Amino acid sequence: MSKVYARRRLSILAAFTGLIASVGLFNSPTASAALPTPVSAATARSYLASLTVATENRTGYSRDLFPTWITISGTCNTREYILKRDGSNVVTDSSCAATSGSWYSPYDGATWTAASDLDIDHLVPLAEAWDSGASKWTTAQRQAFANDVTRPQLLAVTDNVNQAKGDQDPATWMPSRTAYRCTYVRAWVQVKYYYNLSVDSAEKSALQNYLSAC
Repeated sequence: MSKVYARRRLSILAAFTGLIASVGLFNSPTASAALPTPVSAATARSYLASLTVATENRTGYSRDLFPTWITISGTCNTREYILKRDGSNVVTDSSCAATSGSWYSPYDGATWTAASDLDIDHLVPLAEAWDSGASKWTTAQRQAFANDVTRPQLLAVTDNVNQAKGDQDPATWMPSRTAYRCTYVRAWVQVKYYYNLSVDSAEKSALQNYLSAC
């Protein structure tokens, strides 16, 4: 075997190995559910300590006070943007609707191949935000919160899991996948801190307990 041929074989083998690794990466759960990385547990504990503790008040709440979904990019609204971000091999039509792809729901570990099986979860629910300070915001501020693709606030998850969560906070609901709970509470605290939202006493206690195990 000539040296040139040997080098060529090694080059082809390396490229093939790299391709296989890439395919494995994109098909793995960690490649899906691309929530912006939350702050560290230590930072989350620091943020939590600074949050105001207050009793929640839902008087006057309506989901319509938080306009969703808005155009994020081109023809893509917030839902479509998150579906593209969180899925693997997502194909969209001219209106940006997902026609195929694969989505891994980090709350329950389920994988879906139909976008209709997914909801876009507001990690800190809209009603929870209202209860803890958003009632004083302008409509523009509430719209920004409801469509925030920069903070770890929006995530594609199994629809009935999201519906079971509803507007509950970590004192009464957590993802069934224990491996995701640290990410979840770090994200929750980061969002509350960024938007200067309060926590109630049960919520703060639950967050402290979960963060202590992170």
